[in-house]
Amino acid sequence: MLEMPDARRVYVFQGEALLVPQAVPDGEIFQGLAPEIPPPAPPVEYYEVPGLNGAEPVPYYALGNGVPPPAGWRAVTIRNALPRMISPEDAAAGCTGRLLRAYHIFRWRRESAFCGSCGSPNGDAPQGPARRCPACGRMEFPRISPAIIVIVTNRKGQALLAHNRRFEGNIYSLIAGFNEAGETLEATVKREVREEVGVEVEGIRYAASQPWPFPNSLMVGFAARHAGGEPVPDGKEITDARWFDRHTLPNLPGLGSVARYLITRWLEGSL
Repeated sequence: MLEMPDARRVYVFQGEALLVPQAVPDGEIFQGLAPEIPPPAPPVEYYEVPGLNGAEPVPYYALGNGVPPPAGWRAVTIRNALPRMISPEDAAAGCTGRLLRAYHIFRWRRESAFCGSCGSPNGDAPQGPARRCPACGRMEFPRISPAIIVIVTNRKGQALLAHNRRFEGNIYSLIAGFNEAGETLEATVKREVREEVGVEVEGIRYAASQPWPFPNSLMVGFAARHAGGEPVPDGKEITDARWFDRHTLPNLPGLGSVARYLITRWLEGSL
């Protein structure tokens, strides 16, 4: 067993999962390992993610894929565990913010093991998180891919919800999509809603955001008003899209997602 480098709580990642001892209760798994709990052996790497706004660095260990979790430990998939974490409006604070930041950097460091210019093995820059190629000097920083998600409402007070063919089960959620180069976020909202369901929107306004490190997104949530057209699914990503009122809701996305947060605010009448 390796000794803890200091008294700070530390995460242990493997692939898309967080490794925790079996004895740690569900409500505490996102806080990181307490100082008295040694990490599993042998860790593949140790890294400290610099904190934000003067916060302490967030340390993590990473086990290689194919290495079985040690006896007495369990793997918790971070995406599936989001409903047990705090709401998106608080996602920048507390253990959730620490975990999502550490996991984002963990994934990026694995994917940036080699220089994108010359192909040499990458190294960590003195001031991080950043990569600096020891061969050609190329600097690389964590990738963040902005994406929009929008709740569209009409004059009847109904919300536009859609079923994406990638969703498991009969889940209906909000229209979402990635921002393109040279495009404002508001333009992305209009384009994605038009492309996916043939509806025009207006009155676009920011509502909330959420780090979504699967692998590197930032979800930017908006609300918008219906300006024209009726929902017609594109048949590619969207297989069904309809207006729903508060009393006839379909199966909704899970708690912990910005989609559910926006829908909840609409249900409460605050959006």
